[in-house]
Amino acid sequence: MMFFLLRRTALAVVILLVVALLLFAMMHLIPGDPTVVALGPRSTPEMREAFRQMMGLDRPMIEQLGLFLGRLAQGDLGQDVWSRRPVLTMILEVFPYTATLALASFAWAIALGILLGCLAVVFHGKWADWLIGLVSVGFVAVPSFVVALYSLLIFAVSLNWLPAIGAGEPGDLLGQFRALILPSFAIGLGWVGYVSRLVRAAMIEAMGEDYVRTLRSFGVAENRIIYRYALKQALLAVLSVIAIGFGGLLTGSVFAEIVFTRPGLGKMTYDAVMSRNFPLVMGTVLFTAGLYVTCMIIADAVTAWLDPRVRSAL
Repeated sequence: MMFFLLRRTALAVVILLVVALLLFAMMHLIPGDPTVVALGPRSTPEMREAFRQMMGLDRPMIEQLGLFLGRLAQGDLGQDVWSRRPVLTMILEVFPYTATLALASFAWAIALGILLGCLAVVFHGKWADWLIGLVSVGFVAVPSFVVALYSLLIFAVSLNWLPAIGAGEPGDLLGQFRALILPSFAIGLGWVGYVSRLVRAAMIEAMGEDYVRTLRSFGVAENRIIYRYALKQALLAVLSVIAIGFGGLLTGSVFAEIVFTRPGLGKMTYDAVMSRNFPLVMGTVLFTAGLYVTCMIIADAVTAWLDPRVRSAL
């Protein structure tokens, strides 16, 4: 098991290194003078030179790459261009908002998706199975930003049931919960369809296994077979996809955070791009990539722990 985790961790480090190299290359492939792009055309030559020295752009390319990778190895994501604050500190200040939004979205999406998938198996081949499949595909087909806009117009503007913007005042748990409902609904709705279809397919495959036929021959109730045995095996099959989904929610909350004006990684990345704050853009992308591969390592570890056959296969 330890060797398996070491292999997955080494692969994650390689992935992050590739992402860092691509970001470094993209920063230097931007057309024009990067100081003009960052500071604007009205900046003076003195301002550009000071910015060039601060960013290390006056040094040879190989030396810039070495300094960049050396800082990353020490956990230093650089400094914000405008406030001169450490990028990592700024990211950690807003990360709890994104993590809370992703956890809330995925919690209700997984619960409802598993319920719909189990119901589809119970009524397999009947009209209820067809209806659940139609609803699930519809959930997947609707883009999250469309759901965000229409939910904002209906529940916040027209009905005035929920707040339209913000994340609630600090210490006001009820207000924070109400502010979390619409964005979590917007980005979690699509994953209800994904999870339900995956659970349905995995459980139908599990229902054809030999041990299920043995249980039926002993007179075990069908509902007991579905929820106690087949569901457990099906969850193993969808665990890695669930981890990808959680990583996707962490990285894909940008639309919800922009539409609902919530603080978070997505909103910070968008503002950094609009203000040409390249160190902050690179820092948020690297941090997000690290979260994504961490989710994958945890999913692989849990899967391998629950099913030892996976350790030899991966």
